[in-house]
Amino acid sequence: MNTSNALNRWNITIAVTKRFYRTNSIYGSNLVDSRSVKTGFDVETSRYNFQLKNFLRQSQFSEARKLFDEMPRKNTCSVNMMISCYLKSDNLSHARELFDNMGDRTAVSWTILIGGYAKNNQPIEAFNLYVDMFRAGVKPDEITIATLLSSCDEKITRKDVCQVHTHITRLGFGSDLAVCNSLVDSYCKSQSLDLAVRLFEEMITRDTITFNTLITGFAKEGLNVPAIKLFSEMQYHGFRPSDFTFAAILRACVGLDGTTLGQQVHGLVVKSNFVDDVFIGNALLDFYSKHDYIEDMRRFFDEMPELDGVSYNIVITSYAWNGQLKESLNLFRELRLSKFSRRNFPFATMLSISANTQDIEMGRQVHTQAVMTTADTEIQVGNSLVDMYAKCGRFDEANVIFKNLAGKTSVPWTALISGYVQQGLNDEALKLFNEMRRNNVRGDQATFASTLRASANLALLSLGKQFHSCIIGSGFLSNIFCGSALLDMYAKCGSLKDAIAIFRHMPERNSISWNAMISAYAQNGDAKATLRSFEQMVQSGLQPDPVSFLGVLTACSHCGHVDEALQYFNTMAQTYKLAPRKEHYASLVDVLCRRGRFNEAESLMARMPVKPDEIMWSSILNSCRIHKNQEFAKKAADELFSLDVLRDAAAYVTMSNIYAEAGEWEHMAKVKKAMRERGVRKVPAYSWVEIAFKVHIFSANDRSHPLNEEIRIKINDLSEQMEEKGYKPDLSCVLQNVDDVMKAESLKYHSERLAIAFALISTPEGSPVLVIKNLRACVDCHAAIKVISKIVRREITVRDSSRFHHFKDGVCSCGDYW
Repeated sequence: MNTSNALNRWNITIAVTKRFYRTNSIYGSNLVDSRSVKTGFDVETSRYNFQLKNFLRQSQFSEARKLFDEMPRKNTCSVNMMISCYLKSDNLSHARELFDNMGDRTAVSWTILIGGYAKNNQPIEAFNLYVDMFRAGVKPDEITIATLLSSCDEKITRKDVCQVHTHITRLGFGSDLAVCNSLVDSYCKSQSLDLAVRLFEEMITRDTITFNTLITGFAKEGLNVPAIKLFSEMQYHGFRPSDFTFAAILRACVGLDGTTLGQQVHGLVVKSNFVDDVFIGNALLDFYSKHDYIEDMRRFFDEMPELDGVSYNIVITSYAWNGQLKESLNLFRELRLSKFSRRNFPFATMLSISANTQDIEMGRQVHTQAVMTTADTEIQVGNSLVDMYAKCGRFDEANVIFKNLAGKTSVPWTALISGYVQQGLNDEALKLFNEMRRNNVRGDQATFASTLRASANLALLSLGKQFHSCIIGSGFLSNIFCGSALLDMYAKCGSLKDAIAIFRHMPERNSISWNAMISAYAQNGDAKATLRSFEQMVQSGLQPDPVSFLGVLTACSHCGHVDEALQYFNTMAQTYKLAPRKEHYASLVDVLCRRGRFNEAESLMARMPVKPDEIMWSSILNSCRIHKNQEFAKKAADELFSLDVLRDAAAYVTMSNIYAEAGEWEHMAKVKKAMRERGVRKVPAYSWVEIAFKVHIFSANDRSHPLNEEIRIKINDLSEQMEEKGYKPDLSCVLQNVDDVMKAESLKYHSERLAIAFALISTPEGSPVLVIKNLRACVDCHAAIKVISKIVRREITVRDSSRFHHFKDGVCSCGDYW
């Protein structure tokens, strides 16, 4: 009886062992608890382990945890399976806690947890665990090595991978194909393509995966020609391309200028019967979208037998990049009705559309959807949320999201800096850049482009030069975007010579750099150089865009070149098929009105497809003041006063000035009363100058500066010399109803004159002076500064809200036309 029972128990043990061995596979390896076999096998534990395995296979994680807690005895296999359970349910911390409390860890135990870190994109922790495994005296196997290497990303250094390579050789795994393929992949991911190529050439055995890995590595680094050559070599050796091969080679084709090779690969995809593969289909969609073959992309998308979320994401993003926002939004609405995972929706793209259109309501709706799907925790979506709120001017929300981002790279910092600059908050942008540096976050090309723009807006030349040095030190000087930003900074800081030097030394130029040069000449009122640069751009083979034409029209406006403006405006539409935008019409109207050709301006406004806005009517009103055209001025003023929202009181002030110059004080009083009733205020004029890395700001009749007495002494001294040179104040610039003595006295202390006087007493004789003013310079100050430049024998540059004025030897670069 006892013998029979013992035999039955043994038969059950053998059956359970066989079944357990067949079914128990975790992370690709068959696991048998050898210690249990050696101890005669605990049948009850084995039965529990078998049930535990079934729960895991069916993803019944809560039942698995409950069963594990109820097990009277657990062995290594039980704990390994439970660690796997926690990892599959994305509970890495509990898996680590269970691992740390294990009494007996096998290579399988270590491998499972290393795989968990790999799955959670924590390669450094995976490598640290591998080191601990060695220190514990546990020998890794081929699966451990392959699992470890699968965790590699850009955080893992060349040195880390080389050390693992040494271990592989020492452990005798150097001829294992799977291990070598993983090692080639790791070298590629650690930006060690030279070592990846060397290992590839040393490998005795290769397969399709080997070739795919290196082709992908080449393509990721932009080495498209080597990738294509390796693809040809792969075919020569008789290896059949897989879906990963085609995806990698299509990525290389994206980086090529032409589309011929990509279309040939498309034909090979069809011939190899991969065209129905959604993975390859997405690669083809990406290829066509990146080459701006939007119609071909959409046609292929509609013909694909199978689509997934990635397919939609590629097309939606492509439409957005090409400015086809309506198509992008329509396809996103279609995607929302699909069965695909909402977590993988292109939230970053939709947030980008919201940011660029400054549609805060749409942005908030997308944000809500991202939160509901937990997609807001993804780095790219989080960065896009910061960018969206910043560009919409909602900095409270932007900063909350920014502060909660984990592991901030330069991207969210740059998004917030760029948002501040876009909203005119240049000081805040520069403060944030300093904070970024203190946090040891290295800026990229976009960061420097934004900070240079802030320096340019504030005309802080010394700070801009410091950024120039940083760009050189960071190796970004040859970057076309940094070069264009540097050019723009020097131009807006009044240093046109430096701007030209930057342009001439650019190793490569695109439409952005040409537009920056065209704009620089236009801002400085050099129409000849502006038009010459435009023609040179065309001769270089680049197509001018709307920004190019806006620069040309601006230059024509500053110099009164009406015929040239009309010619280029017509060329824009007729030759280059570019539809003029509102700003182009506004520039042309300004050119006509400034020359007093009001009838032509009215005719153009009647024909144009856009409605005149505040900027256009304000420009007309200013020209009416110059040409004493009260009738058209009243019409422009009525249009402005009827607007629901006015940016400031400039229109009221200009109209009241028109009445004041005509001596119609009652009408002026009525306009000012209407201004008060509406609650709009005149923007105060102020000027600033940078001396010894510090900005000094002045308002009209300002007495707050520490050197106030010295400044006024200098102004009075200059006034005496100016009288000797024949200067007489233009009292018509004072619009208060006071006596002439008071008018002349008030003109002396305009903000730009205070800034110039301070600069003259604070800088060496002969050095240039740069002053920035937030509003347009008055006629009297313009005349006064011409005389001052001749007296002090210095070049004085004033950048007002309209343009640059370079004063030298009693002459202004604008030719008194502005």
